[in-house]
Amino acid sequence: MAAEHQTKRRRGIYLLPNLFTTAGLFFGFFAIVSGINGDFHLAAIGIFIAMIMDGLDGRVARLTNTQSDFGLQFDSLSDMVCFGLAPALVMYQWALGDLAGLGTVWSKLGWLGAFTYAACAALRLARFNTQAGVAEKRYFQGLPSPAAAAALASMVWSGAALGLDGSVAKVVALVATVTAGLLMVSNFRYYSFKEFDFRYRVPFIFLVALVVIIAFAAIHPPVVLFVGFLAYAASGPALTVLRRRRQRTAVRRGR
Repeated sequence: MAAEHQTKRRRGIYLLPNLFTTAGLFFGFFAIVSGINGDFHLAAIGIFIAMIMDGLDGRVARLTNTQSDFGLQFDSLSDMVCFGLAPALVMYQWALGDLAGLGTVWSKLGWLGAFTYAACAALRLARFNTQAGVAEKRYFQGLPSPAAAAALASMVWSGAALGLDGSVAKVVALVATVTAGLLMVSNFRYYSFKEFDFRYRVPFIFLVALVVIIAFAAIHPPVVLFVGFLAYAASGPALTVLRRRRQRTAVRRGR
């Protein structure tokens, strides 16, 4: 009887972390529906809430020791919907679909740009899953899919908050969508912030900086988020260039 009871327990799934993953999947789907209905600010907010849920499910699983292969696969599939399909479809509904007004070729470029982003997100997630056990914890290889989704979502949210029609920025939106997709599958390294631990003491200036950031973000949250995630997306190529220059300088000095 004990062995049978243990087998039944092993066949089950952990509820708490998968509950957060399901909530993230819900808001990702909500973002898609909102984008189709033209509620772009709600679509963007849905993607950001999905980001929060994605950050919580893994932490909850580690804190409660409820990690599982099922949770890993479920989280990856949820990420594909929330940070792959949702941003691509929302961006298409907001701006890329309006490229049809420039001609047949531009019309194809619109949906191909959205597809490129979605495909790159799938490739990024697949690469991350296969390298999870050997990748360096301090850095991500390629722009993380949640950050790429946040960059596009904050762009849409900023436009909606400022009363800008997506058709005005359709070409810029196309460039941003394709660039975000290509950065996800690039070899640029991005700081992961995984080594940052809130349990340890930090200098007082960190708290002051946090207060300044919160106050600045309160001025206009969509624009501040867009600038912040745009800067993070640009940090990968910038850090790569700086690292290569240092390597070349070290080689020259070694000679």
